[in-house]
Amino acid sequence: MAFVTITGFPCSGKTRRAEQLRAHLESRLQDPSYEGPKLKVVVVSDDTLNLPRSVYNDGRAEKPARAALFTAVQRQMAQDTILIVDSLNYIKGFRYQMYCAAREHKLRVCTIFVAATHDQCKEWNASRQDGRAYAPETLENLLLRYEEPSSMVRWDSPLFTVPWTDEDVPIDDIWKAITEGNVKPPNAGTQAVPKAPTDALRTLEHTTTTMVAAIMSEQSASGGLGGPVTLALSATLKPRVNLPPRNITLSELQRLKRQFVTVHKKAITLGTTEKGAVDWSEESIAEKFAMYIEGNLKP
Repeated sequence: MAFVTITGFPCSGKTRRAEQLRAHLESRLQDPSYEGPKLKVVVVSDDTLNLPRSVYNDGRAEKPARAALFTAVQRQMAQDTILIVDSLNYIKGFRYQMYCAAREHKLRVCTIFVAATHDQCKEWNASRQDGRAYAPETLENLLLRYEEPSSMVRWDSPLFTVPWTDEDVPIDDIWKAITEGNVKPPNAGTQAVPKAPTDALRTLEHTTTTMVAAIMSEQSASGGLGGPVTLALSATLKPRVNLPPRNITLSELQRLKRQFVTVHKKAITLGTTEKGAVDWSEESIAEKFAMYIEGNLKP
């Protein structure tokens, strides 16, 4: 349904805003006047994943922690869920990564920037008594490294800035964004590429080799008259190919086979840009190779 990214300086009040947003959304979903689909509100955060603030002390520990957060976010993305991710989300590349995942799940998105000054964040961090404070040097480092969101880039839009002076989040605007906003289609780069079956290379090589041998055999039997020829490769596989009215050499067919196999081998090993399912069956390969021979053999 929707994906909400909450971002801001460490100790700027992000969790407070996440809880305010959760309460407002649940209240609206339970209101008798609400006539939309049945939805649930889920919050994923460092705290729900039991990630201590100490993971930000060291980049080697922070990277797997961020990966754990992203995995948890992906698991919760669904059409029946309004998902709120409450974390630093201070790297724009990570926000973009989550945005792409949301688009792949066809979710509406928005970003909430919880704004506060550096001095206020330091003061609030020093006053914390819940064991969730950052080490002073870590806090300073995170403040300097923070990459502020921008409404000019698609992965941060629509962007709602909530200053520390505001008592509450702009729930009316957020509600409109996550219930009426445009659902953007997945990027081509985020879509899964159709994969060929594991035996596709063997089938490609075997079918084309068998067809070359069958063409040479049929040509010997007909004396090189050409025309439409049915190749009995097996009891069920009998492709037809139109041959020119002349003797075709084995080297010609082998050259065409090598070219055909090379092109299709790349599609198998690297993936394909074709949309939808790709048929790598013997019948499909035989039909494609017959068309390739007809189009590339000289009269």
